[in-house]
Amino acid sequence: MIDTKKALLILFAVMFLVMIGFGIIIPVLPFFAEELGANPTELGFLMAVYSITQLIFAPMWGKISDRIGRKPVILIGILGLSLSFFLTGLASSLWMLFAARIAGGFLSAANLPTVMAYAADITSNEDRGKGMGVIGAATGLGFVFGPAVGGIFSKISLSMPFYVAGASSLVTFLLVWFFLKESLSKEQRENLQVKEKMSWRKTISSPHMILYSLQLFVSLSMAGLEATFAYFAKQKAGLGTVELGYIFMIMGLASAFVQGGVIGKLTRRFGEGPVIQAGVIISAAGFGLILLIDSFLTAAVCLTIFGIGNGIIRPSVSALLTKSSGAKYGTVSGLLSSFDSFGRIIGPPLGGWLFTIAIGLPYLSGILLSIIAFVLYQMYILQEKKEISSSVN
Repeated sequence: MIDTKKALLILFAVMFLVMIGFGIIIPVLPFFAEELGANPTELGFLMAVYSITQLIFAPMWGKISDRIGRKPVILIGILGLSLSFFLTGLASSLWMLFAARIAGGFLSAANLPTVMAYAADITSNEDRGKGMGVIGAATGLGFVFGPAVGGIFSKISLSMPFYVAGASSLVTFLLVWFFLKESLSKEQRENLQVKEKMSWRKTISSPHMILYSLQLFVSLSMAGLEATFAYFAKQKAGLGTVELGYIFMIMGLASAFVQGGVIGKLTRRFGEGPVIQAGVIISAAGFGLILLIDSFLTAAVCLTIFGIGNGIIRPSVSALLTKSSGAKYGTVSGLLSSFDSFGRIIGPPLGGWLFTIAIGLPYLSGILLSIIAFVLYQMYILQEKKEISSSVN
């Protein structure tokens, strides 16, 4: 019998350490790649190739975790991430850097969907939102503190942060190996194999596809903001890198607090649907408020409002999907991660292109994308009602 509170605490630590390791390299990778001869275009491909491999392989790892269990797949993902960090630090040419990023994207694609599937395994329908919120909070906090740690170790050498990230991942590997119990019994895995396999045709025709698409538009809007906000804040409020670092830290902490401490209570009381709709509305309002920033204070407040809205959507969507997936949590979580990655691939270049036309356009498009996400959820409700009605008849 798995102690749910203890297991969620371990999962929190796992995703926090994984994202610390990932965040460590963010401020360093561009300069490291530049030392190896990368031009701006090659750097763009270097950043994109990681997300592309995750887009392709996250569903595969999710399905594998349904077949062989969560723990082995989590261990593979973390060990692969550690290996990619060490290979990156040892890279002496650009092709080695690309090889390390591709390997890292392929293997680490196992982490998030499988951890989310594990959380779904051990939580009841009522507490599903809380479990997903804990994972989201850990991811956000790790991403907040990781870049700061990377900046500190980069003073020693540009390769040092990669070794630190690799060591952090090894510690995480040991944590999972010794303290995390398998959440899927042999009987449960066999039962999943007996059930009908999920096909793309079935997925596309189901209401679930609407939720995947909703997450795609949410990720698309978020990625566009991340790619352009530094330039926007500099032009509108004269903010530099230090101020921007504090602003994103404040947003990340607020989002993590809501995900880890509030979202479970909200979904238990109101259900995932109303929380998703509220998150979309708050995100749209945040995009509109960002257009009005003129100082550090207004930038911090407006971005935090956006971050809170955006932050409660993904855990709620995850909870809603897993509750209606027939226990194929790995498959569902893998597909959701894939759609999320797709948005993060398209978002930055789209946001950058819109910014070159008008600096406020990425945020106006964010409002539009939020409206589309809201409409998609209304479509999901109608589709669900239609399926229920047809099954009754």
